[in-house]
Amino acid sequence: MLTPPGIPDRTLIWGTAITQFIGWGTLYFCFPLLVAPMEAELGWSRVLINGALTGGLLVAGLLAVPAGRWLDTRGARGMMTLGALAGALLLVAWSVVDHPVAYVVVWLAIGVVHATALWGPAMAVVVAEARDPMRIITAITFITGFTATVFLPLTELLVQALGWRGALQALAAMQLVSAWLTWRMLRDARPPAGDARSGPPAGLMRRLRDPAFLGLALCIAAHAFIATALAAHLIPLLRERGWPEATVLLIAAAQGPAQVAARALLYAARQGLTMRRVGVFATALVPLAMIALALGGANIAMAALFMLLWSVGDGLMGIVRAAGTADILGREDYGAISGALTAVSTLPRTSAPLIVALVWEGAGSYGPVPWLLAAVGALSVAGFIVAARR
Repeated sequence: MLTPPGIPDRTLIWGTAITQFIGWGTLYFCFPLLVAPMEAELGWSRVLINGALTGGLLVAGLLAVPAGRWLDTRGARGMMTLGALAGALLLVAWSVVDHPVAYVVVWLAIGVVHATALWGPAMAVVVAEARDPMRIITAITFITGFTATVFLPLTELLVQALGWRGALQALAAMQLVSAWLTWRMLRDARPPAGDARSGPPAGLMRRLRDPAFLGLALCIAAHAFIATALAAHLIPLLRERGWPEATVLLIAAAQGPAQVAARALLYAARQGLTMRRVGVFATALVPLAMIALALGGANIAMAALFMLLWSVGDGLMGIVRAAGTADILGREDYGAISGALTAVSTLPRTSAPLIVALVWEGAGSYGPVPWLLAAVGALSVAGFIVAARR
């Protein structure tokens, strides 16, 4: 039997970018626009509605390693296609829920979809197929950087036109297209190099004791903490500075375009760069951004500097997380290793909003929060430097 030639680069870029664009738009970024109409119709608490999302993210983290292991040994096509298809069906199920238990079960199942069909498995496919993972991943993240920009207003329009239940059904139809594209894209994927033996892969077990793996784990977990904390608290933190609401929203909205610009510059300058240098640069920007936020007070120029530094660092870290892992730890058992890094970052990611809320409550303001995030950012820098020395 002839070995498939692999997925062509253009197909890999556009197929991955479109399926991830749709998948994240329908199964994650739509969520904030659905909370208020669900509260109004069903009378459920915001804690319950958001708690189900947290549960789904925890499930995704717990399943990251077995999903990555499955991809390494059995290939991505079946797992990712079934995951994407399940995502469409679960959006339909979400659209008809009337009981809190059913809603929570739907979101726990969506966590399985995240683990089997979204970013981690997609990047494992890219690392396995691409001759130049940095170039391919940079191109993909340039496109997916517009996901929130498109899906937030799109979801709002759908909710206004169809109600939240109808909006979810429309999103399910989009996700069904994503499942079909996933199946088509992966038909030429190379067969997996690993074997299907039971038990943890030897490559992963070695890496768990490797200082480079531990450094990357610290780096990624710390960055995940900061990113989730800011996603939950940035707008109220900026409002505390006393600026007009339009200014607050403008500063917050600048993140997406700045991320895309950073990725475009990296794509243009990639010939003279290594992922290790990009990683050191990206991680170093984050604590500097938090210090600017801490010292800026009501100075809008300092707030703009914060957003620029944070957006560039965060935008580049999306590439470093995938291509840098392959560069530092190699491509062997990449799916399981990447899954392990995801699993390590799950608790920091899911606990960050609560920890920051507790700091705010204890201090009576967001004053100490940027300093806390700067300290966590310093840990991220230290972790990546340890990893990059390998």
